[in-house]
Amino acid sequence: MIARTLTAMSRQTRSILLPRCTICRPFHANSGSLSKAYDHDGKTKVTIFNTETDLGLMVTGYSQYGFRLNNDMVLIGPISVFPRSVLSWNVNSFEDINEESLSLFPTLEPKIDVLIIGIGDQAPPPALSKRIIEFMKKYKINVEVLRTEQACATFNFLNAENRMVACALIPPLHLTYNENDILQTKLRQKELYETD
Repeated sequence: MIARTLTAMSRQTRSILLPRCTICRPFHANSGSLSKAYDHDGKTKVTIFNTETDLGLMVTGYSQYGFRLNNDMVLIGPISVFPRSVLSWNVNSFEDINEESLSLFPTLEPKIDVLIIGIGDQAPPPALSKRIIEFMKKYKINVEVLRTEQACATFNFLNAENRMVACALIPPLHLTYNENDILQTKLRQKELYETD
């Protein structure tokens, strides 16, 4: 009798706590199957996309004189970077940016979705941004006017996503650096002058 009572109580308890559900799916813990996102044996795999040339051209460095691309090409002066090509851009400073200096971008085929403009190390003046945006709006091209450092990063990110993007960059007049930059420079100099 006690056994029947316990069995009846356990059925009632189960039905109260866990009502029957036809939609419930069974949970199977299988340690042998790993997700595709983590198929490596305890190691994390990291890819730095601005060093891969498969994703197109990306800006990996800049100075007061010009830019370095991920294919180790060094370019002097202001440049226009596209996913697979690069051109010299005929401006000296952000004051030279006008409809004529931007006339290349609306004529491109296939049409670009976004134009990123890096104007050096100063903050973009609102009047300049407004003038550029109004001009490019006629051609249905989105524009971002940024500092050169931010423009390089934005272009690299959008290019890695296979977006139709172009970037017009003016080298900055002043560079900021930190202790890591100084250390890396010293290490490169040591390797350069090291003798066997």
